[in-house]
Amino acid sequence: MGYELGLHKTETPNGLAHLKIEFCPMSFESTDSMSAMANRMAENATAFLAALRIDQLEKAQMPFDDDVVRRDWHYIPKERTGLSLKEMEAHQRTKALALLDSGLSRRARSTARTIMSLEPILAKIEGPRRRFARDPELYYLSIFGQIEQGATWSWRFEGHHISVNYTIVNGSLVAPTPFFFGSNPALVRHGDRRGLRALKMEEDLARELLSSLDGEQKKIAIINAQAPDDILTRNQPQVGGQVSREGLRFKDMTAGQYELAKKLIDVYITRLPLLMAAWQRQKIESASLETAAFAWAGGINRGQGHYYRLLGSTFLAEYDCTQNQANHIHAVWRDLGNDFGLDFLKAHYQKSH
Repeated sequence: MGYELGLHKTETPNGLAHLKIEFCPMSFESTDSMSAMANRMAENATAFLAALRIDQLEKAQMPFDDDVVRRDWHYIPKERTGLSLKEMEAHQRTKALALLDSGLSRRARSTARTIMSLEPILAKIEGPRRRFARDPELYYLSIFGQIEQGATWSWRFEGHHISVNYTIVNGSLVAPTPFFFGSNPALVRHGDRRGLRALKMEEDLARELLSSLDGEQKKIAIINAQAPDDILTRNQPQVGGQVSREGLRFKDMTAGQYELAKKLIDVYITRLPLLMAAWQRQKIESASLETAAFAWAGGINRGQGHYYRLLGSTFLAEYDCTQNQANHIHAVWRDLGNDFGLDFLKAHYQKSH
């Protein structure tokens, strides 16, 4: 039995829209769902590659077994492998974005476009003297491996503040992490888009959870008065000893706090397409959320640098907002055993050999 994501929009007494996220029982097998998703991604990736010229193809497609390049992900402006949107013709760009969208929920598609659209705003704030231009077309698509029936391959869509990584093993198993979204500015303070917040839910639900804690709970949850200057895991290929399960355990929360913590996790999970989000949710709950922990560092008031993480036995949601006068968010979702499909690949290779 899996889960279906239910999104219910209601209005609060003050007229503000409120999005309620629910997971409901659904009669599908997660492996079947992943296989269907793998097929859609393969179709989109094949269509994209078929639309490229030879010189573009050489940039866009790389060997799967080059682990160093394949797992060299990052969220800062830098030199990247792959083919950028800027180098694509309109019809090629459409196919590239279709592949990206196959790995995103409807909400996450909107978020990704919003993050990309912040680049011109950031360019105005920072001025022209930069090594790497702030450009909404400097997002790169890379495909690793050959896309064939039952193949193992992967793809990455990446640029400033976006890194979406999918690994498809044996043509049927899909691993969706690392999955990074960031936002600079976190809050647009000037111009026509003043008030825009690309990652509003990532911050607001965490603040709601923190404010719900009593004095003793806050002493446990707040692990440091100073926030780190970035997420601790940075762009590491695998999460190792960078984080520990400090903070307030879910089992020590009230029922209401426990539900808030789950809703905060849902914000990260529901970046994924509906069926993939349901599988991630099922995986988390089967491993037990009781031992997961919520940790906060830094100031508790808006405008102060702050950091939090939700860490369980199988997952990590990590968030930091300290740079640029605490108006610059980094927020990542990690699978502790299966980033870049590591668990899937181990099982596949053991079975194959």
